[in-house]
Amino acid sequence: MTMTDEQVGPGQVPRQSVTLASEAASVAVARQMVREACEEWGMSADTAETGALLMSELATNAVRHAHSHSVRVIAEQPHPDRLRVAVADKSRRMPEMHHAQLDDFGGRGLVLVDALCDRWGTDLLPWGKRVWAEIAIRGGDQ
Repeated sequence: MTMTDEQVGPGQVPRQSVTLASEAASVAVARQMVREACEEWGMSADTAETGALLMSELATNAVRHAHSHSVRVIAEQPHPDRLRVAVADKSRRMPEMHHAQLDDFGGRGLVLVDALCDRWGTDLLPWGKRVWAEIAIRGGDQ
């Protein structure tokens, strides 16, 4: 795994990203990448854990439903008071929010994302899509 720290100059936002195999084991790596980025950027453990949970859900959805060979996971700070996590894959199939029944095994990922973040969305790309979630940086950060 080669992680890139994409903060390269004044006026650019802190950003880290890594391309991972589209497999279940990559979800844990994606979570850890978010935790490490948040620590490097001076964010609280609360922000890091919320970001990691959001990343976990987005990455899991990409691995299960995108049918790509790889996914690109991204953590960035687009504004001084915001954390954004994202997963890009080569599928143009839009994510769908389902309301699972109590005894359903899955189907709660985007409902959880929607509940935990301030906003989330999907950007269609020429070769696929990027699904992202954004939160306000919690008190005690920076």
